[in-house]
Amino acid sequence: MNAEDLDRKFDEGEDVLEYFDLSTLKRPGLEPQAIEITFPQWMLAALDKESQRLGIQREAIIKFWVAERLDATPAIKTES
Repeated sequence: MNAEDLDRKFDEGEDVLEYFDLSTLKRPGLEPQAIEITFPQWMLAALDKESQRLGIQREAIIKFWVAERLDATPAIKTES
């Protein structure tokens, strides 16, 4: 099937997923990239206390809190 036919089917509301290999789909920009951040000791202690309370790793808390803040920032929402 050519791109024109696929576009037409999509525009007409037909299901076009059968024409894609879903096992190879990738969402760009989601690949992890390692960074290094230095925190003051009091902040690490607070993060460790919260991670123990929740039973999750410190990194998971940091990722969650950063994502929460970014989601709540209007300028970030309009750029994506």
